[in-house]
Amino acid sequence: MTVPKEPMPGGSGRMFNVAQMALAVLDGQGVVTSWTVAAEGLVGYRDDEILNRPAAALLDRPEERAAAASVAEQCRAQDGWDGVVPVRHRDGRTLTLRVRVFPLVDPAGSGRWAVLAWNERQTPGPGLDQKMLEALLAHSPIAVAVLDTDLRHVWVNDMLTYGGEWPRERRLGRRLTEMIPSEESKRTEAQYRRVLETGVALLNRESLMPNPTDPTRRRAWWENILPLQDSAGRVLGVWFMALDVTEQWRARERLALLAEASERVGSTLDVERTAQELADVAVPRFADVVAVDLLEPVLRGEEPPPGPAGSSDALRRAGQQSVHRRGPETIGEVGDLLRLLPTAPKERCLGDGLAVVESLADPSASAWLAEDPARAAELRASGIHSFLVAPVRARGVCLGVATFARSECPDAFDRGDASLAEELLAQAGVSLDNARRFTREHRAALVLQHSLLPHSLPDGTVLEVASRYLPAHAPHAVGGDWFDVIPLSGARVALVVGDVVGHGMHAAVTMGRLRTAVRTLADLDLPPDELLAHLDDLVISLVEQEEGHEATADRPPDIAASALGTTCLYAAYDPVTRRCTLARAGHPPPALVGTDGTVTFPDLPAGPPLGLGFLPFEAAELELPDGALLALYTDGLLGVHADVDVGLTRLTEALSRPAAHLEAVCENVVGSLPTGPPSDDAALLLARTHGLDADQVATWPLTSDPAIVAEARDLASRQLTDWDLEELQLTTELIVSELVTNAIRHGSEPVHLRLIRQNVLICEVSDGSSTSPRLRHARTTDEGGRGLFLIAQFARRWGTRYTTTGKIIWAEQGIPVLATSPVPQRA
Repeated sequence: MTVPKEPMPGGSGRMFNVAQMALAVLDGQGVVTSWTVAAEGLVGYRDDEILNRPAAALLDRPEERAAAASVAEQCRAQDGWDGVVPVRHRDGRTLTLRVRVFPLVDPAGSGRWAVLAWNERQTPGPGLDQKMLEALLAHSPIAVAVLDTDLRHVWVNDMLTYGGEWPRERRLGRRLTEMIPSEESKRTEAQYRRVLETGVALLNRESLMPNPTDPTRRRAWWENILPLQDSAGRVLGVWFMALDVTEQWRARERLALLAEASERVGSTLDVERTAQELADVAVPRFADVVAVDLLEPVLRGEEPPPGPAGSSDALRRAGQQSVHRRGPETIGEVGDLLRLLPTAPKERCLGDGLAVVESLADPSASAWLAEDPARAAELRASGIHSFLVAPVRARGVCLGVATFARSECPDAFDRGDASLAEELLAQAGVSLDNARRFTREHRAALVLQHSLLPHSLPDGTVLEVASRYLPAHAPHAVGGDWFDVIPLSGARVALVVGDVVGHGMHAAVTMGRLRTAVRTLADLDLPPDELLAHLDDLVISLVEQEEGHEATADRPPDIAASALGTTCLYAAYDPVTRRCTLARAGHPPPALVGTDGTVTFPDLPAGPPLGLGFLPFEAAELELPDGALLALYTDGLLGVHADVDVGLTRLTEALSRPAAHLEAVCENVVGSLPTGPPSDDAALLLARTHGLDADQVATWPLTSDPAIVAEARDLASRQLTDWDLEELQLTTELIVSELVTNAIRHGSEPVHLRLIRQNVLICEVSDGSSTSPRLRHARTTDEGGRGLFLIAQFARRWGTRYTTTGKIIWAEQGIPVLATSPVPQRA
C-alpha cells in the first residue's frame, strides 16, 4: 500500500465533484456495512457481493492486504487516513483509487469509518501524477537521488549514472564521501546532515564535483536539498535535485575573470607593475601558477621586433604569482633573463603565435622537460599537472608569453581554457602596450629634461653647492622643476629654482625655454626683481602668441599654456658685500640655515606667478655670513598633497641635522620625504656661502682729472705684484687705462677702480653715469674709439652692470695656473 502523502485532517487540498465519489462504511473490524451505487459503478461489485465482507478483499495484491492492518492502526492513531490504493475491479483489471478514511460519529459509541474513493483516471489526481512523476524522474536530465537517515543512497535516477558509466550499484547503499572522497564531498554531506537534522530545505546551492567520465574535469551542479517526510511529518531521509550547470558556470567564471582583469590590470602605466597585475588576477581564479615573460625591448619601452619571436629574442620575467610558497617559478625570479629550450612550450608559442596546452600526464608532451632536469624536479615537487602557454599580443605585435599552470585545481587545461587565456591576454596586452608606450615617452621626456638641467654645477670659491632632482612616479610624471647656478660679473653668483605647471613633455620643453631665458637675462646683470619682470613679459608674450594660432597636432597649445602660472625664485649673491638679493614669483621662500644650525624661512615679498601680469615684483636683501646655508626648493619637496606646515617642519628637521658636507645634507632632506613614490617632481639646491677675504679685493676712489689714469695704472700694477700676478700687469694696465679714461671722459663722479682676485682676475671701474659704452669701429682718421676693441681682445669677458648710483664696466682675465696658489699677505 502506498505511503501516505499527508496526515489527516487537511487532505490533499484538491477540489472534487462529490457525485463522482464512491462511499462505503466499515465497522471497527474493517467489514463493509454500507455500499453506494457510486461504489458499485466504480469497482463493479453489487452490494450483495460486498456487504459483510472485509474491505481488504478488494485489494489487488496480498502484500497490500497485509498492510491493511497498519493502515487501521494509523486510522485509529490519526483519526483518519489518506492515500492511494490499488483495487481489483470485478472484471479483473486493477484500479488506482484515491482513498480517504475518516471516523463517523456513532451515538452507540461503536467505531465506524467512512471510506471515500474516486478513480484517479476520471479525476486527475496524485495517483496518476505519481506514476508520471516516477517515469519523469527516472529519465529526467535533472539528477535526483533519495538518501536515508544514514545518508546512504536508496534511489537514484538515470542522470546520476552518467549514461551507465557510473552504474546504480556503485551508488546504492553508499554515502557520497565513500564514492567521491574530496573536500567538496565532505562539505556537501555536511549540508545533507544539516537538512536531515533541521528539516529545513537548502535551496540554490552550487558545488563543484569530480566528473566520473573525465577525471581531469570537474562538473558544476546546482542543487536543492530537501527533507523527505512521511504523512506524520517525520523526516525519513533527504532527497536532492541537481542540475548540471558546468557550461553556465564556466561562462560565468569566464566573464567574471575578464571583468576583474579589466578593473585590476592596467591601473598604472608601468610595464612591470601591469605584468604583475596580470599574474595576480589569474591566481587562483584561473591557474595556480602564472608567469609573465616579456621581450626585453618591451620592458625598455622600445618597439618589439616585427614578425615571430624566437630563441634569439631575450625574454625577461616581468611578473609572477603562485599559490605555492615555493613554486616552479622560483627557478627564475622577477627581472631574470630566461633561457629558452627549442622544444619548450614558450619557444613553440613564440614561433607560431599560438597557444600551447600540455598535460604532464602525457609522456610525449613533457619530453622537453628531459632537457631541463632541474625544472622537471621543481614541477613534480609542486604537483603541476598541466600547462597553458599563450602569447601576449597587442596591435598585431608579440610582446611576450604568459605561462599558466595548475596543481591544486584538478581540472586540466583544455582548448576552452586556451581561448579564455587568449582573450585575457589580448585585453591585458593593450594595457601592457600602453605602459610600454608610456615608458618610451617617459624616458624620452626624462632624457630631454636631464639634458635641459645643468649636468654639473660650476665650481667656485664663493659658494659650495649641491643639488637633487627627484622625478615623480605618477602618470606623465616628468615635470618642469628646474634649478641653476649662474656665474655673474664681479665674482657674484645667481641661484635660481623654478616650477612649471603640469607634467609631461610640454612641461619639460617649457622648463628648457624658461631656463634659457633666465640665463640670457642673468647675463644682462639685471637685478632679481627686474629679471622676473622681463621673464613675466616673456610668458605673457608666449601665451598671447599661442592664443592667436589654432592648435594643431604639430602645434599643441600645451607648451605655452604650461608656462602660465610658473613659479620662480631668483637670488644673486655678492661675496664682496656678503649680501644676497632675492625676488620670487609665487614660489616658496628659501630656507636659511645659520652658522649655529638655526633654520628660518625669510619673509620675502611673494609676487604673482609668471604670466599673470598682476602685481610688480619686489626684491629683498639678506646678509649671509660665511658658512650660512641657503636652501632653494620646489613645492614637490614638501608634498603637494600634504599639509604645507608638516612639509616645512620635516624640511627644517632635515636641514638642522648635523652633516659633514652638503651631499650629506641633500641625503638628509631626501630621506625625510614621505615613503612611497612621489606624485610630483621635486628640486633641491643647496648653497653654502664663502665671502671673499679683504686681501682678495682692492678698491680705490679716483678723481675726474685725466692725470689720474697713470696713477690708476700704477695702483693696479703694484696690487698685481702683491698677488704674484706679474704676468698680467701689461694687459691689466691696458684695461685699467682704457676703462678709467672712458669713465672720466664720458661718465661722472664718483669714479672707483676695483680689482678682485678669485679664480679669475676682475677689473671694475664704476662711475655715476648710466650711459652705456658701445663697441664701434673707429675710422682710420679717428684718434680714439679703439679702447673697447682692445679690452675685448685681451679680456676673457667684459660687460656693463647698472647700479642704483650709475654703472660698472668690468673685464675678466684668466689667472695663470702657477698663480693659483694661496694669496700672499701684503706687508
